[in-house]
Amino acid sequence: MLPSLTERRPVVTSDRLLAELVPPRHFADASFDSYVPDAAHPSQRAAVERLRAAARTIPSGGRRAGLFRKAAEPVAVYLDGGFGVGKTHLLTALAHAVGTHDSAYGTFVEYTNLVGALGFLPTVEALATRRLVCIDEFELDDPGDTVLMSRLLRELTDRGVSLAATSNTLPGSLGEGRFAADDFLREIQALAARFEVLRVDGDDYRHRAVVTDADGLGEDTVRAAVATRPDATLDDFEQLLDHLATVHPSRYGALLDGVGLVGLTGIGPVPTQDVALRLVVLVDRLYDRDVPVLLGGAGEQALFSAEMLAGGYRKKYYRALSRLGSLAADGAALLG
Repeated sequence: MLPSLTERRPVVTSDRLLAELVPPRHFADASFDSYVPDAAHPSQRAAVERLRAAARTIPSGGRRAGLFRKAAEPVAVYLDGGFGVGKTHLLTALAHAVGTHDSAYGTFVEYTNLVGALGFLPTVEALATRRLVCIDEFELDDPGDTVLMSRLLRELTDRGVSLAATSNTLPGSLGEGRFAADDFLREIQALAARFEVLRVDGDDYRHRAVVTDADGLGEDTVRAAVATRPDATLDDFEQLLDHLATVHPSRYGALLDGVGLVGLTGIGPVPTQDVALRLVVLVDRLYDRDVPVLLGGAGEQALFSAEMLAGGYRKKYYRALSRLGSLAADGAALLG
């Protein structure tokens, strides 16, 4: 029997959840120096310089400002730009510049999952000890979670914590960049006046195509490849989806501990929206950890229905397809 993700039921402490709020492995070495601005788009260099300055001035919070010295206003910046212009690189560079012990870095979904796991007030208390909270891929399509996050950010800024955010905008999205900023400020209306919008213009620096239709592999090919790797897992897709419903999304990262390759057989349509959203979170955690995947069965093309891809969560689904396509390409490259 080959190892399976469905055999895993990770127990994750609150300390680990907080300790994992760091830049993903893919950006572990990101810095302002390693970001190369495109000379054709001056806003990129301007954003780098503004974030460098912000890193030097981010206050440590009112409680550590001194008895007779007024605490400086916390920084609040929003990186506004299209897909592939380096917003995540810049956000992780800011977190590294401030220091990973003094900053928290996560996606919008990771923070909402943290609140779900710890509770609202314990989350506020834990994050209020940081100088900076970074939110990558701020979701603009879930009103309930957006209200929750807006309240969380308000509590943190009131305590002197600085904020930095981006929102995810895929190629072809209406008004990519500028409209995303307008949407972001509208959704966090109680906080909007505190945020400074930093425009990051440019083209996708990797000049890549968004892969959303990776073909499936033969099931025997997937099984044979997994059998050669001691760090690989093999799961039936439908059984894995059922298993995800029994694991809190905040534990999906721990589900992948020690896993270097994920093999999936029987890929087919995701039946309902709640199941699809859990799959999105798993794909994000796979992508954060650069874990290649082998997709058996129908591949990506059949995953999300046309109705899902046209609905309110379409950005999440297209992001998941793009990331899964990239990871599937990495997996296929391992086959030689």
